[in-house]
Amino acid sequence: MIPKVNYKSELKTLYKPSAKRVDSIEMPPLEYLMVDGAGEPGSESYTAAIQALFTVSYTIKFIVKRELELMDYGVMPLEGLWWAEDMSDFITRRKDRWLWTLMIMQPECVDRGLVETAIKRVHAKKKLPALDSLRYQSFNEGRVAQTLHIGPFDDEGPTVERVHQFIADSDHQLCGKHHEIYLSDIRRAAPKNWKTIIRQPMCV
Repeated sequence: MIPKVNYKSELKTLYKPSAKRVDSIEMPPLEYLMVDGAGEPGSESYTAAIQALFTVSYTIKFIVKRELELMDYGVMPLEGLWWAEDMSDFITRRKDRWLWTLMIMQPECVDRGLVETAIKRVHAKKKLPALDSLRYQSFNEGRVAQTLHIGPFDDEGPTVERVHQFIADSDHQLCGKHHEIYLSDIRRAAPKNWKTIIRQPMCV
């Protein structure tokens, strides 16, 4: 029998934060598929990046489960790192000037060779504009503050401020990039019910 792994439960501290409080946690190094881009969410390049990430991630899952028979697992949620060359554009929500890295965490059984195999298979079947921009990379944020935001993305401001205030009150400073993890399928859930983890690296 192929073991089933629920990474959201296995990594509960990372992927199931409270909406009532901000917590500080130490992030372990994790492996991701990533695509870099620029522009507002919903743009053509943004949509293309999401398509490439999920297509390759599901191809990897299929290989791990059906061919290698190592495990069965649910593909992890989409995550995004967000920033701007002029951070005032980020604060004032000039979305056309935003920069981003979209990414999906991969299980520990996945390696670079498996990722390359999956990309080649997708290449042979589909023409995805962002496929050649996809990379496999380790990412380690270190100490972060995080909480769960429930509601539309455009209403995240107070939640982000709460995270930043927690960092200041802890005698730390913001470092790294604003990080969001999208737990809801926005095609099916009402905006008022969208769940997004707000994560911010913090340093002394």
